[in-house]
Amino acid sequence: MNLPQIDMPLFNRLRFVLVETSRAGNIGATARAMKNMGFSELVLVNPRFSDALTNEEAVAFASGAQDILASARVVGSIEEALVDCNFSAAVTARLREFSPPVLTPRVFATRLQQDANLNAAVVFGNERFGLPNDIVQRCNVLINIPANPDYSSLNLAQAVQVISYEARMADAEKCMSAADAAIGFQGEVASLAQIDGMYAHLEQALIAIDFLDPDNPKKLMPRLKRLFARTELETEEVNILRGIASQILTARKKRKTSEA
Repeated sequence: MNLPQIDMPLFNRLRFVLVETSRAGNIGATARAMKNMGFSELVLVNPRFSDALTNEEAVAFASGAQDILASARVVGSIEEALVDCNFSAAVTARLREFSPPVLTPRVFATRLQQDANLNAAVVFGNERFGLPNDIVQRCNVLINIPANPDYSSLNLAQAVQVISYEARMADAEKCMSAADAAIGFQGEVASLAQIDGMYAHLEQALIAIDFLDPDNPKKLMPRLKRLFARTELETEEVNILRGIASQILTARKKRKTSEA
């Protein structure tokens, strides 16, 4: 299912950095993965070939994301790649003894979404050797994708896809929650005391119309309580239900009086 397109500034605050990439196809596949999730800023640090962004294999694997390649930058150092970033995360399957704090992609994405002041970069290493320790140590956090421990090796573009997906979902969920909160009337949530009073009032009404036998109640009231517990009743809704109960009791009383 496609998520609604909402203005998501996170897309402008997350940069993908590839360090010393060996295969042109992986660069193109990375561009495709980024575009799938709505991200566009790609930086290459010392790729292993001079035509990294125009290589025939890179263009073929980009498969419609050639605009990401066209706007990508090639730089000579990690320092250049992280210019204007105030937060960086190294992606690696190999944990170091003295590494930065380790986060899952989901926790990283949530943190990035919650702090709009973060201009972040996610740094990926060479396909064979990964990231050198000096680059890992200069990053704020380390991202470890919780893959199958018996086979945790992900293709470069697969790792990019996982992290870009989690970032998109974190931002989309926040936007949809905000949109939901802005739609329709939302009243004050009823207190436990108000709800208990409603249950007592409703029980009286059900007894009055012989729907509930007080001598053999079975599990009617517990089931009704379970039903209403799932609805997160608001004060006005409790008042409506109590008004219905009052009307039932009044009508029942009038009927008995007229029959007397």
